[in-house]
Amino acid sequence: MVSTDNLERCITGLTREALLQLIISTPPVVQDEEDLPADSEIRVVQVTASLHGLRLDKALAEGVPEFSRSYLQQLIAQGDLSVGGQVLTKASGKVRQGQVLQLIMRPTPQSQAFVPESMDLDVVFEDEHLRVIHKPAGLVVHPAPGHWRGTLLNGLLALDALASTLPRAGIVHRLDKDTSGLMVVARTRQAMDALVQCIAARVVKRQYLAIGQGRWGSVTEREVAVGIGRDPQNRLRMAAVDLQRQAGKEARTTITCLDQNDSHCLVLCSLHTGRTHQIRVHMAHLGHPLVGDALYGGVPAAGLQRQALHAWRLAFAHPITGQALAFEAAPPADIELALQTLGLRYN
Repeated sequence: MVSTDNLERCITGLTREALLQLIISTPPVVQDEEDLPADSEIRVVQVTASLHGLRLDKALAEGVPEFSRSYLQQLIAQGDLSVGGQVLTKASGKVRQGQVLQLIMRPTPQSQAFVPESMDLDVVFEDEHLRVIHKPAGLVVHPAPGHWRGTLLNGLLALDALASTLPRAGIVHRLDKDTSGLMVVARTRQAMDALVQCIAARVVKRQYLAIGQGRWGSVTEREVAVGIGRDPQNRLRMAAVDLQRQAGKEARTTITCLDQNDSHCLVLCSLHTGRTHQIRVHMAHLGHPLVGDALYGGVPAAGLQRQALHAWRLAFAHPITGQALAFEAAPPADIELALQTLGLRYN
């Protein structure tokens, strides 16, 4: 057996490169999983050169991609992450190449939500890199408090084995629960990263059909460039805000009237940004809240109890091949019936 003094002398005599190699090649000391509850497990993430310098939570998200960063941040905050036997509780800490991150994965409602659930998804297009899906109204896109199961994410996990290897099962943008229409979902990490960049660069074209309250007026097209932020009076709502005075983000929507009468208007909304509830907020800001959108002042009409909003057209360049893709989805039966009832038409 090597004495402590001899071991120290041996280590001292090593070059920096040899010592680093020793650290990297030494198996991590892992807590005995038998000491953990039956529904917990330990994950070990080796910090490679590509992860060097990242935040702890971001490095973990790369090594444990099936869970969201917010869930991993919870685990870090409650002391479930250690490096070399030292517990780390700050998600903002930076990692170094050669470190071994040891994470205790404890079940939470969020972590238990990421399970496959078979459902009848309307797939409009698919290839090896992505899918385009027509989401029905009423389907939540991603697990959240109050909706941990039965979401589009659960359906994607059941539809495609590859989805479990991607953050958020490949979901790169969202539609509200009660908004119907087209969404693109990635099937590979390469496609996902490229789609996220395309959306951030505003080169993914998204157009929506919406039914607003009130007569639109004589100006066919309106450009709405009004910031959007949290409503200080109701944190569940967003609001049109003056960015010089209130916190928020720039938001821009082009809204074109397709038809109108004395009580309602049918409009085509083209997004230039993708803020939470953007169309709903901008339409309410113009004095035309969406039919059925109680959160922003709309009232039910023509049988519609949900907001009259449908993601009608989606166009983008394929993230891998560069091919121009464009998809359209006719409004679902409830919106079609409402249009007929209200006497509104679109071409």
